[in-house]
Amino acid sequence: MSKLILRLYADRLSAGAFSTELAPTTRTIYVADGTAVIRGAGQTASIAANGAWQGPAAISITAGPAGARLLRWELSKGEPQLLGGTALTSEMTLAGEPQIKPGIDYLMRCDRVDFPPRGVAYTHTHQGSGIRCLQSGRIRIDTLGHDFWVEPQGAWFESGSDPVFAETWGDSPSHFIRVMILPRAIRGKSSIRYVHAEDQDKPKAQKYQVFVDEPIEL
Repeated sequence: MSKLILRLYADRLSAGAFSTELAPTTRTIYVADGTAVIRGAGQTASIAANGAWQGPAAISITAGPAGARLLRWELSKGEPQLLGGTALTSEMTLAGEPQIKPGIDYLMRCDRVDFPPRGVAYTHTHQGSGIRCLQSGRIRIDTLGHDFWVEPQGAWFESGSDPVFAETWGDSPSHFIRVMILPRAIRGKSSIRYVHAEDQDKPKAQKYQVFVDEPIEL
């Protein structure tokens, strides 16, 4: 059986551009800039900047009058799906294999994580895997002996079970958008677990904005 793969795509549509239809799959679309209209399964959704849409249906996308820059996550066993159409560009940014356990129901969560200048996320794990994409600032990720900086539009995969320490740099705030595949039992609840007991009660720099947190069928 083919493995489920979580992929992140970067799609840019010029003003009024529209795509060909994307095949059905489990997906979340975040509008980073501009506006987008998503049509599928007989429904239409208009999404403004810093908003997200989620669903399994076949869809097409139309950009608003200022165009649209999209982050698109898809979870599937199929081949990658670049966005087709004219006056647009589409590329796959990153792919990773999420940790899926038999007998567990899952959800797909999309949220935004904001840090102040020089913010820190103490060493932690999550209850599921996901892909993050930095939108502003600069962030250092330290995990499993690997230490690297991520610049805006850069993406990274976290297994969830591997401990991660993160810190932002500079005199301006930082934020990233992420999609995680999490157990359905923690819907509406935080997925983070701090590795060191002494970090549990420390003040936390990061702030969260949840866009979608919906059950999915695997």
